[in-house]
Amino acid sequence: MTGFNSDQRALRAGLAEWCEALSAHHIEYDAGGVFPGDKWKLIQECGILRLPFEERWGGLGQDLRTTMYILEGLGYGCRDGGLSFSVSTHLVSTGIPVQTFGSADLKACYLPGICAGDTIGAHAITEPDGGSDALAMRTRARREGDHYVLDGSKTFVSNGAVADLFVVYARTHPDAGPLGLTSFLVERGTPGFEIGDPIAKMGLRTSPLTELFFHECRVPADHVIGRPGGGFIVLDHVMKWEILCSFVIKLGEMEHRLQRCIDYARTRKQFGAPIGSFQAVSHKIADMKIGVEVTRKCLYDTAEAVTENRNVTTDLAIAKLVASEHNLTSAAAAVQIFGGNGYMTEYGLEKDLRNAVAGTIYSGTSEIQRNRISSTLGL
Repeated sequence: MTGFNSDQRALRAGLAEWCEALSAHHIEYDAGGVFPGDKWKLIQECGILRLPFEERWGGLGQDLRTTMYILEGLGYGCRDGGLSFSVSTHLVSTGIPVQTFGSADLKACYLPGICAGDTIGAHAITEPDGGSDALAMRTRARREGDHYVLDGSKTFVSNGAVADLFVVYARTHPDAGPLGLTSFLVERGTPGFEIGDPIAKMGLRTSPLTELFFHECRVPADHVIGRPGGGFIVLDHVMKWEILCSFVIKLGEMEHRLQRCIDYARTRKQFGAPIGSFQAVSHKIADMKIGVEVTRKCLYDTAEAVTENRNVTTDLAIAKLVASEHNLTSAAAAVQIFGGNGYMTEYGLEKDLRNAVAGTIYSGTSEIQRNRISSTLGL
């Protein structure tokens, strides 16, 4: 991984100026479990939502690697992990598939609002019986004239409670395996489309999670993203961006957490000495540093491979595993280093730990990633 140029560093420095305001009252927001609409307005103003989109739609025209670098800065500076997760979800779940696979009309209609953040995006993949097995989805879409009619349900939809626009994956052919999936762009308020109540959860509480229900929901045929039967291609592309962008935010959080622990270990004294002088503590911090550097290399090396259109099946699974599990280990170590203070809500570290658990589950569980790696080894 090479360094970043002055323009890229300037973009990240510009974002850093917003992070104090983005972090304000993050503990109270987390306790309330409510999407911070006032913070979303700041997200709109700072311009981060424009990063990967073409200038003609109001974007900044940045590539994957630059987008990741700025998102890493968001993770470092913003203490509201749920808000950061909603930002990543909006960018990669809706904006990226529309820009990459959408028709000219879909791009012209929806990308300006996505870039501005006036239109909040979400995507609907997971189903109650499916979990990580996306190909087992039961939501169906049948063609009727110039519309498709959707029936089924989705769950664990991040941003679902606040989203205006949803990328919905449904089966258009029951026996075609991956070629039987199609992705649709569905607006909130479409007849036959119901959004469930927010689902209470362990972490990432400011990023609302909901179920979606479709009953004879008629979606215009020109709202297919890509082509009928091409939904798996769209999903595969989106998942690459999702893993890289969401976990590079976690990398930034790990970096910030590491620095907090270093500062605390230097100043917190027990038995007449800074706790950082004790090997049990210093080794935890050394392991946190290793986790940061290994995660950084895995994520950015994989991003380079994605940009070069190389096969990244193994690389992506490894990067996701490394990032999510090092983040979880880092969060647990920080709580332990801070001791009783780490267990208290006011320090924000127990929130980090709750948030980190989710990373080993969403975007394909750790077990699924290990299955993918072993399968590439012929096992």
